Amino acid sequence: MRFHHVIVFSFALLVLFASLAVAQTSQPQHKLDVPYVPTTEEAVKAMLKLADVKKSDIVYDLGCGDGRIVIAAAKEYGAHGVGIDINPERIQEAEENAKKAGVEKVVRFEEKDLSKADIHEATVVTLFLLEKVNLKLRPKLLRDLKPETRIVSNTFGMGDWKPAREVRLSRELTQTVKTLFAVR
Repeated sequence: MRFHHVIVFSFALLVLFASLAVAQTSQPQHKLDVPYVPTTEEAVKAMLKLADVKKSDIVYDLGCGDGRIVIAAAKEYGAHGVGIDINPERIQEAEENAKKAGVEKVVRFEEKDLSKADIHEATVVTLFLLEKVNLKLRPKLLRDLKPETRIVSNTFGMGDWKPAREVRLSRELTQTVKTLFAVR
């Protein structure tokens, strides 16, 4: 019976060491600042309308999730789009969705930390992030974006930076879409 325990214990150690080796060689997981909550279709339409998206725009969605905002901007308005998200699963999903929508040539998705993303070419920026994340991004938005870039936030504001316009969506959703402008 002791021999059986030694074999089981040895096997358990082997599994433990193999698990540790795999964990050490796999890519580190990034800490997500916000949970993934998809923007409703109603909010996507309201955000793009408030931003007054045109064919000449480059729409950046920070925290793009499944890519629905930049895909809609490309499909409905003919705009180019860039989605940025830290979660590789969301990026893969967004790329698949863009392909299904037939807009994969005019949108792209980047797996990046929002604070390190290059957003300088954006003419429209969309956000559905928590207010604390918006506040952390605010200096970057002011520093990196050109004057007159339209910033639209779903639900969450940016502290004392007040929106130029707001739209309240259906009562069941209790979402407010805010339009903010980068001011220099």
